[in-house]
Amino acid sequence: MNNLFNYIMLLFVSVFCASCGGGDSSETPTNPVPIPTAALLVFPENNTECNEGEILSETESLVVFKWNDAEDTDSYTVNLKNLNTGATANFNGDQDELPITIQRGTPYEWKVISKANGTQENTESEAWRFYNAGLAVESHTPFPAEVVFPKMGSMISSGTVALRWVAEDVDDDITSYSVVIDENSVPITVIGETNEMTLDATVLVNRIYHWQVTTLDAQGNTSKSPIFEFRVN
Repeated sequence: MNNLFNYIMLLFVSVFCASCGGGDSSETPTNPVPIPTAALLVFPENNTECNEGEILSETESLVVFKWNDAEDTDSYTVNLKNLNTGATANFNGDQDELPITIQRGTPYEWKVISKANGTQENTESEAWRFYNAGLAVESHTPFPAEVVFPKMGSMISSGTVALRWVAEDVDDDITSYSVVIDENSVPITVIGETNEMTLDATVLVNRIYHWQVTTLDAQGNTSKSPIFEFRVN
């Protein structure tokens, strides 16, 4: 009798433990949503004048922004910056093109942000610049210079620093650059003019410097860069 009882109890325990196992082994973990890839910009082209689009008035035109589809992407945001005013605006869509009303005779910078449902991870494309054509003009204002070194907010060593930037012009007739740098939030101290995209400056330890580049072309048109900032350790 005892052997029969022990056998029954052992069988019961075995069945009970099996029923309380690790669950259905056929279940698979939920796959994470892939991060969307960067879109490849198509139009308006980089560093060119945009002559296409529907003219709405003397001051506005409707331009269709285009890019190549990005993988693992459900929607896009076009980030558009007016380089004259610095104002930015975002435009959303789920196709690989988007018509946007913009100012005529105005330089812009644009990029596309790829987004996917189910993830907060976004991916930005390159940033392209273009000049939206306006009324007939003989020359165009250069694009504002962009910083190369020192990067915005970076920390460098004291001594002589070679300030570097890049600048483009639709007419390709840039003649010179003027650079201001000091500790004021809006710098006013001119340290020189050059026809190269670099200029040496002397910086002191434990200081915060602000600097700005003014670009001049052969027709007398000028543009000012944003104010760049760096720290000296």
